[in-house]
Amino acid sequence: MRQGDTIYALSSGSPPAAIAVVRISGPEAGAALSALAAGRLPEPRRASLGILREPASGELLDRALLLWFPGPGSSTGEDLAELHLHGGRSVVAAVLEALGSLAGLRAAEPGEFTRRAFENGRIDLAEAEGLADLLTAETRSQHRAALMLAGGALSRKVEEWQQRLLRLSAQLEAVLDFSDEGDVEEQLPPDWTGALASLGSEMAAMLARPSAERLRDGIRVVIAGPPNAGKSTLLNALVGREAAITSTIAGTTRDLVEAPTAIGGVPFLLIDTAGLRESEDEIEATGVSRARQSLAAADFVLWLGEPEDCPDAPGAILLRAKADVGGDEERGGFPVSAKTGAGVDELVHLLLKRAKEMLPADGEVALNRRHAAILRECVANIGTATSAQNPLIASEELRLARAALDRITGRSGVEDMLDALFGSFCIGK
Repeated sequence: MRQGDTIYALSSGSPPAAIAVVRISGPEAGAALSALAAGRLPEPRRASLGILREPASGELLDRALLLWFPGPGSSTGEDLAELHLHGGRSVVAAVLEALGSLAGLRAAEPGEFTRRAFENGRIDLAEAEGLADLLTAETRSQHRAALMLAGGALSRKVEEWQQRLLRLSAQLEAVLDFSDEGDVEEQLPPDWTGALASLGSEMAAMLARPSAERLRDGIRVVIAGPPNAGKSTLLNALVGREAAITSTIAGTTRDLVEAPTAIGGVPFLLIDTAGLRESEDEIEATGVSRARQSLAAADFVLWLGEPEDCPDAPGAILLRAKADVGGDEERGGFPVSAKTGAGVDELVHLLLKRAKEMLPADGEVALNRRHAAILRECVANIGTATSAQNPLIASEELRLARAALDRITGRSGVEDMLDALFGSFCIGK
C-alpha cells in the first residue's frame, strides 16, 4: 500500500445491478475524472449527468452521474470522485479498464479507502472498527451496536476521559513543579483523589457491560438430553428450517450441529447435541463427550431429560418435550411440542427475555476485546495512581493511562494491527 497514489475501485456490489458506484481517491482523481468526462469537472458536491468516454479512443462508455469532492472535505480526506454508472458487467469492466490505463492510477487494495480516511484524520480507529462491524452485521442488534461505534460514541467517551485525565495530571504536575515532594498531597485540590477514583470506577462500569463479541458470536443455546428426546426436532422448530436430521432411531445425532440464527433481531447460536448416554460405539462416545463439553460453554441449556439429571447451571431451562403426546405433568418443566408448535412461541419469548439481559442495551456502547484489554490497563494505571504514596509514581501512571486511551482511538501504538483491520474490508471500502 503506497500512500499518495491515486486509487480506484468498484465500491458497490458486484454487477449486474441497477447502479454501480466507482470511486477514485488521490491527487490525480480530478485529472482522471476530467479525462473520462471530456475535460469537464462537475461542480463540487453536486451530482451532475455526464458522458464518459474512453480517453484514448473516445469510445462512449456510459452516461453517468458524476460527483466531485475536493480534499480535504471528502470521506478519505483526499480529492475524491464518484462515478454512478449503469450496473451492467460490461459497463463496469470498461470503465475500470479505462481508469487502469491512466498514468498514476492503480486499483485499490482491500480497505484502502477507509484506511486513508483514518490516516487523514477523517475517522479514528474505533470508528473504523465500527465500520468493519457494520459490514458484517447480520442482526438488528449487531447493526445498532456497529452504528454506535462507527458514529463515534466510544470515541467521544474516550475523548471525555482524556480531558478529565489531562486536568488531573496537570493539577498534579503543577504541584510537583512548585512544591517539595512531601507537600504535594496537602496542596492538591481536596477532591483530586476522589475525582480520579470516580473516573476509574466509570471505566470499570463500562468494562462490566456485555461485550461486542457476544453480539457478534450470538447467545449459545445448547439443546441437550438423552437420545430420542426430540432435541433435533426442537432445533429445527426454533431456527425455522431443517438444520438437523431427525429420526425415531435413538442416537441419530452423533456430533454437534450448530445453527446460527437471528430471533427477534437477537443473534443466537443453537447447538444440537448427541444424546447423553454411555456407549461402546467410538463415534457416538466422541459425540457424547463433545456434548458434555458444550454444556460447560453454554449461555443457556434447554434440557429435555429427567429433572434430576438437569445440569446445575444458571442458564438451564427444564423442558417437558413432546407435550403433544402427553406425559407426566407432575414432572414439571416448560411444556413444548416442536411437532405441533405448542409452547414454542412461549419458549422463544423466554429465550429473548433472558438473552437481552446478556446483550448491550440499545444506545449503549459495546466494547470489543481490544477495547476492553486496553481499558483494563487504563483502570489498573488509575488504581495505582490513586493509591500511590509517591506523587512521581502517580504522575507516571496517569501518563500511561492517557497513552492507553490513545490506543483505543488509534492516536498511537496501533501500527501492528492496522493491516489486519483494514485488510478485512472489501475492496472499494
